[in-house]
Amino acid sequence: MSSALVALIAPPRVPAPLISSALFLSESTEGLDEGAGFLDGLAPAETARLRAAGRTIVLAPGQSVFAQGEPHAGIFLIEEGRVRVFYTGPSGRQITLAYWTPGHFIGGPSLTGGGRHQWSGEAIEACRVTALSAATLRTLIRQMPDFALCLIEALEAKGRCYTAMAQMLGTRSVIERLAQILLNLGDLYGRTEGGTCVIERRITHDELAALIGSTRQWVTMMLKRFQADGIITIDKAAIRLVRADRLQAIVQSAR
Repeated sequence: MSSALVALIAPPRVPAPLISSALFLSESTEGLDEGAGFLDGLAPAETARLRAAGRTIVLAPGQSVFAQGEPHAGIFLIEEGRVRVFYTGPSGRQITLAYWTPGHFIGGPSLTGGGRHQWSGEAIEACRVTALSAATLRTLIRQMPDFALCLIEALEAKGRCYTAMAQMLGTRSVIERLAQILLNLGDLYGRTEGGTCVIERRITHDELAALIGSTRQWVTMMLKRFQADGIITIDKAAIRLVRADRLQAIVQSAR
């Protein structure tokens, strides 16, 4: 078979996913995926009943799951794909609160209706979610005490997530936050190659900026400085942490 024919019938290359774990600004990767299995405490029949009570929504990349300012109508269980949750300030500038993955629920903190969404959720790839309305949640909570306990545990995990992010934003300089998120990405997705940590899953300057609460221009400038100092290298395929110890030193400078 000719190489030209092989090229025609070969499936297109699928880029490596950006994130396979939940990700948010944190001092470490410990606990990032807490809450992903919050329904594990239910019996299989209870889980099936829960999903049957919901409504399945399929979303294309870039579609909104819920929008800041909209009335709360319930929560969404992520079944497939990943959702970026973000806040938009009056100036239009955005900060990413978290990337959530299958097993997590989004759409809080209100569970049973009332008030408006304080931030937005957007699919960053093809997603499937189960929408549970406020009325359905109230019914399930009354009829399934174990589900109520699962929700409490999931809310506790969410609280720890946003506390970690608030602590980083409030006590860490922007350069420390950038160094920490690079180290976290290395811990999550890096592989060791000749003493260098290679992160093959790419993340854009815009995405880094939104995670650490900065601007794309500043992130670009600092990454260039890190490269000039021999701390990292960046190409089309990967980010390489050449001197992870230098990044760690930046992180530990305020400790």
